[in-house]
Amino acid sequence: MANKRPKPEEIVTKLRQVEVLMGQGMSRLDAIRQVGIVEQTYYRWRKQYGGMGVEQLKKLKRLQKENEQLRRAVSDLTLDKLILKEAVRGNY
Repeated sequence: MANKRPKPEEIVTKLRQVEVLMGQGMSRLDAIRQVGIVEQTYYRWRKQYGGMGVEQLKKLKRLQKENEQLRRAVSDLTLDKLILKEAVRGNY
């Protein structure tokens, strides 16, 4: 049975829970365990999503999607340009 991967919003929520528990005086390791994740996973998530709010995460995902669409558009136009250059040279 495969483990489900948490969504980025869930990751940010768990990171916030750890911060709250630590603010209440709990040790970092105990807070990580209480949230239900492994210490290495916590540090990996903190490196990737640390300091982000849910709104910032949504904005990041939107910008990444837009960036991917623009990259595809540029690569398509570059390919069209190369094809036209070959056609002008007569190498078709």
